[in-house]
Amino acid sequence: MSLEKAKNHLEKFGLSDRIRIAKESTATVALAAKAFDCEEKKIAKTLSFMLPSGPILVLAVGDARIDNAKFKHTFAAKAKMIKPEECEQIIGHAPGGVCPFGINEGVKVYLDESLKSMDSVLPACGTSDTGIELTIPELEKSSCCTGWVDITKTLD
Repeated sequence: MSLEKAKNHLEKFGLSDRIRIAKESTATVALAAKAFDCEEKKIAKTLSFMLPSGPILVLAVGDARIDNAKFKHTFAAKAKMIKPEECEQIIGHAPGGVCPFGINEGVKVYLDESLKSMDSVLPACGTSDTGIELTIPELEKSSCCTGWVDITKTLD
């Protein structure tokens, strides 16, 4: 069902035919990078947070980590991840397949500045064995993002 929701959303942008289904799990950044034969930073991980104003998703490069001070400064709240068992109900996708496509109404999507270092990235498509390679402009448009944020740090 989640793949269908993501696919229906991506059809509106003429992108659904580019969804890839892997032969193995893509549930984590490391697994997705292995399945799609790319570097971890090319995987666009989707992080789910609950703010006092409601749920948000933040997409970032796979090797980035949340910088708690930047998060608090940007959203005026502590970074509180949505519990895995609540994710599907709140966001519309289960952990391992969380993506900005076909999500529940009221969930805001933000793109982290770390994505701008890439020509293209691979976010999930609703399940733990899917992904789609998109350029950053395609991701920005198809994610219907609220805006760009700078809330991560990379580990060198």
